[in-house]
Amino acid sequence: MNVLNQNYRIHRLSDALPVAEFLAQQFEQTAIERDRIGGTPKYERDLIRQSGLLSLSIPEEFGGFSGRWQDTFDVVRIFAQVDSSIAHVFGFHHLLLATVRLFGNTSQWKHWYTATAEKSWFWGNALNPLDSRTLVKKHEGWYEFSGKKSFCSGAIDSEMLIASGLDDHTQKLLIAAVPTSRSGITLYHDWDNIGQRQTDSGSSIFERVRVEEKDMLLDPGPLSTPFSTLRPLIAQLVFISMFLGVAEGAFNEAKRYTKNEARSWFLSGVDQANEDPYTLRHYGEFWLQLESVRLLNQHAIATLQTAWDIAENLTEQQRGEVAVAVATAKVAATRASLDITSRIFEVTGARATHAGLRLDRFWRNVRTQTLHDPVEYKIKELGEWALNDKFPNASFYS
Repeated sequence: MNVLNQNYRIHRLSDALPVAEFLAQQFEQTAIERDRIGGTPKYERDLIRQSGLLSLSIPEEFGGFSGRWQDTFDVVRIFAQVDSSIAHVFGFHHLLLATVRLFGNTSQWKHWYTATAEKSWFWGNALNPLDSRTLVKKHEGWYEFSGKKSFCSGAIDSEMLIASGLDDHTQKLLIAAVPTSRSGITLYHDWDNIGQRQTDSGSSIFERVRVEEKDMLLDPGPLSTPFSTLRPLIAQLVFISMFLGVAEGAFNEAKRYTKNEARSWFLSGVDQANEDPYTLRHYGEFWLQLESVRLLNQHAIATLQTAWDIAENLTEQQRGEVAVAVATAKVAATRASLDITSRIFEVTGARATHAGLRLDRFWRNVRTQTLHDPVEYKIKELGEWALNDKFPNASFYS
């Protein structure tokens, strides 16, 4: 811990990637065992708290490091190469910070940015607008949240939550920022899926949780302006960077195994597995896919950053350009990550299926997370753009 505190904490923005790479090395040492047991990666989350990376995207004037979106997504990608669960909750932390900026008024997000930087808060998710089981009652000067919520990624071991519910009269979506420890909030350790085993994406229940009006994100609120509709595009870029990182991690593991452990096929006519012409063909295709996604991801992040800098003056067309770039990268990242994480066994061989290696964790992780929203709908959006010059409609998922 002392080594981390002294030498691997961010002091300036340029420290971010070296610190992330150091942390990734620590995460890698236990990633296989943690994938087996699931649960909360408490120790690893605390390392991130100590590192200062939770303040990466917060402007310097509020105690952060003024990281650009490229910096944040680069860290997501670095973590995902060894542990996509940690990459997920880290990326969502910065997505939720962006949420208070996009949906809240200036005094709100400035307050929460400052407190997050000062106290190394981790933000967790209890939003999931497709889950309509949480209802909100309005009282004089405060609101009451009651009901269940699913897919609460990163909520366990967080200090703050972004929570949503439907107005019990109008059915309008209402969103708030509340302390995780608030009376009436119960988070369940019931996430036990084949992949993303340590994202704690289980369920929660809100039992007459009191939320003050000052903690409601009503001004401008969700999806109310072109700028506020950037939130789902940021979420998509968390996933894109994560899928890319997982594919790169699978590639790196397969490469090490192929060069050091794999045996050449007896009909190949070569002595080493890394000389087999069909193995070389696979690796050539892997490289082509990875390079393509890297470039598409960089382009999508750059278009997001431009839109973010324009802020409240963002137009519908400018927002649409970001949506097209993000959808393009999302489809490519989904296809490449699923393909590479599955096909690595064709270049490592039968012995690489040994359970102790858990090379299947890369595929299980992207298979689980790529189902977050069906990629077919992204392809349809791209078809509407390519054929009819129609930008994707703004929603919580595109």
